[in-house]
Amino acid sequence: MKVKVTVLQQASVFFDKEATLLKTKQLVAEYAAGGTELILFPESFIPGYPRGFDFGAVVGSRSNEGRQLYADYLANSIDLETEDRARLEAIAHDYDVYVVIGVTERKGGTLYCSMLYLSPENGLEAVHRKIKPTGSERIVWGEAAGESLVSVQTDLGKLGGLICWENYMPLARMAMYEQGVQIYLAPTADSREVWTSTLRHIALEGRCFVLGCNQYFTKSMYRPEHQALAPNEPEEMCPGGSVIISPLGEVIAGPLFGEAGALTAELDLEDIARAKLDFDVVGHYARRDIFSFSWK
Repeated sequence: MKVKVTVLQQASVFFDKEATLLKTKQLVAEYAAGGTELILFPESFIPGYPRGFDFGAVVGSRSNEGRQLYADYLANSIDLETEDRARLEAIAHDYDVYVVIGVTERKGGTLYCSMLYLSPENGLEAVHRKIKPTGSERIVWGEAAGESLVSVQTDLGKLGGLICWENYMPLARMAMYEQGVQIYLAPTADSREVWTSTLRHIALEGRCFVLGCNQYFTKSMYRPEHQALAPNEPEEMCPGGSVIISPLGEVIAGPLFGEAGALTAELDLEDIARAKLDFDVVGHYARRDIFSFSWK
């Protein structure tokens, strides 16, 4: 079976949920019209990854300005208990395409870095919430539990994945492999060239297709008041690095650096079976007589 996929390297309309929802709809309409069946958006595309911000937090104290910035971020984040859910579901439904999108999700007063799986037929099928935010992300994003390690069986194959540096967690990756993920989705904010090597390793280890998706973002895309909060950041704050990789670790498309754009590829899922001739991390290479694995 062959599946046409698109990875979108685009920027949010930062701290503006309404404008970014509109941009999401426009992008989905554009690429669905070209026949793509699965569209992947970057980490925290709605309402944006807060790169360069410290939210007024140092060890032992928090500033009033930082608290207000958090309140603004909270107000513009996705709440799945509101019409936000129906609006996102309608985008996938109206353009008959499977959409996986990174959002900052609001649950009460807590924010999570989440990945939403949106089916054109069934709406929101699953939510993955980041189980371990990295570094200063922990100021604004909570930690999810093991039930967040989800996969989804679709007409396109089994989808699953992890967000950004969760992909450095061997046991979190193993949870994806155990579920038989065929198209592994890795939205990120990591734009280093070495990140491509990480995703190639995952493809080889899991014998799955890997879609890496990042934003292309410049400081001038921030509003002036937000530019002032990131004085040490370069103009090109996130140069991208989106990529599509085969089950044998070969780069199919990308990596894309230095510009906004999209990567599209046709994936032959039979490549997964062919790749497992000599390595199957949850099968003939697993040595279950020695090792056991579970999560909760």
